[in-house]
Amino acid sequence: MKVSIHNKKRKETGKIELSLRYYEKGNSVYKTLGISLFDSDFQKLTNEQKRHNKEKTQEAEMICASENEKVRQGKFGIETIQKQRSSFLAFVERVAKERNSSKGNEGSWYSMIKHLKGFLAYDITFEQVDVKFLNDFKAYLDKVVQNTGKPLSQNTKSAYYNKLRAALKQAVNEDIITKSPAVNTTGFKEEEVRREFLTNEEIKKAYKANCDIPILKRAFLFSCFTGLRWSDILKLKWSEIVQDDSGSYYLKFRQQKTKGIERQHVAHEAIEFIGDRDLPDTLVFKGLKYSSWNNQRLLQWMMRAGITKTITFHCARHTYAAVQLGADTDFFTLSKLLGHRDLKTTLIYSKILDKKVKEAADKINIGLHD
Repeated sequence: MKVSIHNKKRKETGKIELSLRYYEKGNSVYKTLGISLFDSDFQKLTNEQKRHNKEKTQEAEMICASENEKVRQGKFGIETIQKQRSSFLAFVERVAKERNSSKGNEGSWYSMIKHLKGFLAYDITFEQVDVKFLNDFKAYLDKVVQNTGKPLSQNTKSAYYNKLRAALKQAVNEDIITKSPAVNTTGFKEEEVRREFLTNEEIKKAYKANCDIPILKRAFLFSCFTGLRWSDILKLKWSEIVQDDSGSYYLKFRQQKTKGIERQHVAHEAIEFIGDRDLPDTLVFKGLKYSSWNNQRLLQWMMRAGITKTITFHCARHTYAAVQLGADTDFFTLSKLLGHRDLKTTLIYSKILDKKVKEAADKINIGLHD
């Protein structure tokens, strides 16, 4: 394939519009550059107009050279251009369906798409998604008002914009676009949120208290002792709980979120929460469901245990991290236990144990007055 600059004269404006012509095996596709020159056949050009033509011609030639280099490297073709002219919104909706690993994640994707549709007056193609488009969408998120009459929180805006950036990254991976315009933009700065967790004493209280949904109680406590996410708890099968020759148990499963294969030892106290073993392909927590009604039963269970914190199922994972840090587990080991790919993700848990921070500060005792 060869890329060249195509000129099209517009008599009604006295301008020459520049576009790129992609030619391959007898087929041509044109892509506008948004660059125009003053036509010397239409009028006598001033020095300023001549300077404009020279600068804009050089700009077009640089773009053309860049496209030819992509062709040379095998990164570009007419098929790529056709992909770029496909529906951007349809692509984002497809990515959302593929990434609905959990109810919360699915809801976040579709909420983002809802706002994207509210922002767009009509569907657009990948060719129209540039830095300006992304910055305009950010401005829209800053101004949009929810049904409650309140604006979106800073962290919600960050989550939505990151979803859109993830979709663009996926488009790069699928060779629809060669570079994501999001790399030239900045996202929303997230606000620090309090990560609720249960202390060892509170875990004991929850264990003794009654829960209206027994399987929810077992699954939550199992997560407290293993750190498994809701999505992994939900799909956990008996074939993934293995007992070795020494009698110890470990989990061998694929993380729903990261898709990584994990092998994790299971603490002895966690075993009682899995119940009686069933067929290998049977779910360990069969019948466990996500719903607002179940979330209310979880809160009521905590209140019966005398726990006034706002606890969600994900707090069980925070609890596991807090218990491990309280037992002086180092962050590298904790990162492996939680199945994180990046240690930076694990370091967010350093803020949930103020007691550990105080203890570390109190270790500075040189004895100046001894």
